[in-house]
Amino acid sequence: MPVITFDYEDLKELGIDIDKEKLIEVLPMMGSDIEDFDDEGVKVEFFPNRPDLLSVEGVARSLRGFLGIEKGMPEYEVRDSGLEVTVDETVLGVRPYIGMAVIDGVRFNDKKLKQVMEFQEDLHWVIGRDRKKVAIGIHDLDAVRGPFTYQGVEPEAVSFTPLDSVCEMTPREILEEHPKGVKYAHLLREHERYPLITDSRGNVLSMPPIINGELTKLTEKTERILVDVTGTDERAVQQTLNIICTSFAEAGGSIKSVTIKRPDGEFRTPDLSQKNMTVSVERASRLTGLELDPETVRELLMKARMDAEIVSEDEVIASIPAYRVDVLHEVDLVENIAVQYCIGRIEPELPEIATIAEEDSWNRADEFIREVMIGLGFQEVMSLMLTNEENHYSKMRLEVDERVEVAQPISQDRTMLRKSLLNGLLEFFEDNKHEDLPQRIFEVGDVVYPDPEMETGTRVVKKLACAVTHSSAGFTEMKSIAAAVVENLGYEFRIEAMDHPSFIGGRCASIESRGESSSITGFFGEIHPEVLEGFGLEYPVIALEIEFREN
Repeated sequence: MPVITFDYEDLKELGIDIDKEKLIEVLPMMGSDIEDFDDEGVKVEFFPNRPDLLSVEGVARSLRGFLGIEKGMPEYEVRDSGLEVTVDETVLGVRPYIGMAVIDGVRFNDKKLKQVMEFQEDLHWVIGRDRKKVAIGIHDLDAVRGPFTYQGVEPEAVSFTPLDSVCEMTPREILEEHPKGVKYAHLLREHERYPLITDSRGNVLSMPPIINGELTKLTEKTERILVDVTGTDERAVQQTLNIICTSFAEAGGSIKSVTIKRPDGEFRTPDLSQKNMTVSVERASRLTGLELDPETVRELLMKARMDAEIVSEDEVIASIPAYRVDVLHEVDLVENIAVQYCIGRIEPELPEIATIAEEDSWNRADEFIREVMIGLGFQEVMSLMLTNEENHYSKMRLEVDERVEVAQPISQDRTMLRKSLLNGLLEFFEDNKHEDLPQRIFEVGDVVYPDPEMETGTRVVKKLACAVTHSSAGFTEMKSIAAAVVENLGYEFRIEAMDHPSFIGGRCASIESRGESSSITGFFGEIHPEVLEGFGLEYPVIALEIEFREN
């Protein structure tokens, strides 16, 4: 989780003069956890769904609304900078999207420079998926001259001095020798050309998503900055740029747009256009347990820094700022209403149900499964229910079939509900290649299948999956593990040979067994080399997946 640090004086400079004790009381009511605080400042953790709160300026903007100091949607004037960037066709197959903006009138000191760098890295993690989807560059505009070019270059075509270095390096040398290049080389290694942003004189501003040039390094003398955001997801690129620009505007900066000239057309960024969404007063009342009326809903939305208009006794239209990328559904507006009402003021009520609660037997089975797997020497991992077609199908050598898709995904990495646990385990191995071997992991979790006969159109199924990786992992080892798992769970271990696209031919078997109250089906074997290559894994992997069904 992202943790930001700011001083109480920072809030005073942004128009909030509040006692330390009151601030410590209020911040958790806004949906945060306080990590630590002292007489000078506070460390606060915010959920990743609110990237606009990852800077002190964003926190102050929301806090002014929560405290009633300001209401309604902030207005940010965007003027034309006269600058433009041309997107060359050579970069379209690498990182095709870019957004740019100019911020005038910024003021930096040592503390502010550190905060900007932390803000940038938090956004890289929250939205950018560690720079894979989005990468950010912030430059001293006075060190370069427009217009700019965003292009793909050959690994040895140019050289420049990367940030915090003294010697010029080619893009290839940066990926092989520079610490940042080595860390993020996997993002570009498969491409024949590497992205570069250059100015009219050929100076290199940035090599996205790896590193900026030393030429445009921010200093305490910087007064004008150029922000570039590049990536593989156009929506995420523009959202990130909006968050950064409005944060600087809260600190007194003036936003200016840059014209993006692409082969398929041109447009200006940032685009701070609002979006409108309707919320039902009746539904908001029912979900929050409050007796709300249209005027109260309007006022609470205004405190959430949105504009709101009453259109009927049951409908209020909210105007949502461009930096609020988390508002995707009417329920998100209801959540904002509850937060601004102050969740601490909502009195809990006992449900009018004459019964004694007990743990559901279906969930109680999870604990038994975990005990079995831990007893066999496995470590539990937990992955998200949301995944994407590339990891779930393409990398697993599977054909895309019917699935539950996300109607308005916030990112291209979370576009569908999983139908299997295996790709999540392989993603875990991919993220932990630097750890010692062997690695033995398992997950117990739900998957979702489309089912038109169900009321919701979906069917939730429990699965268990485990995987092992080391230099000599093979089918015999996995067969032994599978037998131990199945028999310890109380089922008869019966297997048959099967073909599965994700596994090596001749080294995969199916499992099917029926118990008193439930039955299992599944498969195990050696993961196919093409699957390993897709996830960047260098050692063999053996895996098992079992599906549980109530009889």
